[in-house]
Amino acid sequence: MNQALDSANLQFNQGSLLLLNLSLAIIMFGVALDLKISDFKYIAKSPRSFFIGVISQFVLLPLVTYLLVIIFTPQPSIALGMMLVAACPGGNVSNFISHMAKGNTALSVSLTAFSTVFAIFLTPLNFSLWASLYTPTADMLQTISLDYEEVFFTVLIILGIPLLVGMLVRHYLPAWSTKASKILKPLSILIFAGFVAVAFANNYGLFLKFIWTIFAWVLIQNLAALSTGYTIAKLGRLNLADTKTITIETGIQNSGLALVIIFTYFDGLGGMAIIAAWWGIWHIIAGMGLATFWSEERNKR
Repeated sequence: MNQALDSANLQFNQGSLLLLNLSLAIIMFGVALDLKISDFKYIAKSPRSFFIGVISQFVLLPLVTYLLVIIFTPQPSIALGMMLVAACPGGNVSNFISHMAKGNTALSVSLTAFSTVFAIFLTPLNFSLWASLYTPTADMLQTISLDYEEVFFTVLIILGIPLLVGMLVRHYLPAWSTKASKILKPLSILIFAGFVAVAFANNYGLFLKFIWTIFAWVLIQNLAALSTGYTIAKLGRLNLADTKTITIETGIQNSGLALVIIFTYFDGLGGMAIIAAWWGIWHIIAGMGLATFWSEERNKR
């Protein structure tokens, strides 16, 4: 069964891949329409919380994921999927969930802005670093002959260009940007949700066969991610609002970007693709559940 998952490939045609790329680009464009220069200036106002958040997401989460892989030794394709998700920037819904949890929304927006921009460099770098340190994943990467320069350019096109265009539009057409963002963000998320639904439908048998194994790994990794964010925030003696935000930012990952990389360079490799697809569903469930708990706790006080 383990070997079957490592050798399985999700079935997708070029049209489906194009739709995935387009939906992710629209999501990034929609995110950029909400970004302002002042979002980056917030870093200077609260550098401690910001840098703790960056360390949690780009250093500790990949490290903790690597330790999980070393300790529990999942199948190589699952380990690769976990490492890739951990290397991706925060998900676009983290700002909404942070606001819902009564966290520091300004800090959340700043972390999202930073992580999205620097993921162009840090996602390929983190993935190549941690995957090369674990022998089974390193061997699998050699078999696939992954070109990290190509991955960098893919991330640049999918994240960088829509982000730059969106911020320029926001700067020169602020009124239009506000109206367009209200339409584009839910629309793009619906398109992406539809893509995931089609992925499940087209590969129903494969998902059904491995879903409980994948569910367990995503649950463990997401719980570790949320715990990592919460722990480092507490160790850094941050206030409750900042602690909530860093916890959420660490536990909400851009699994859409992971899926683009998987279908472009790994031919829909089974363990990787199912991990990333289920992450896209589960992190929203877990994040909104945690946000609901925190918001209700505040109301009780």
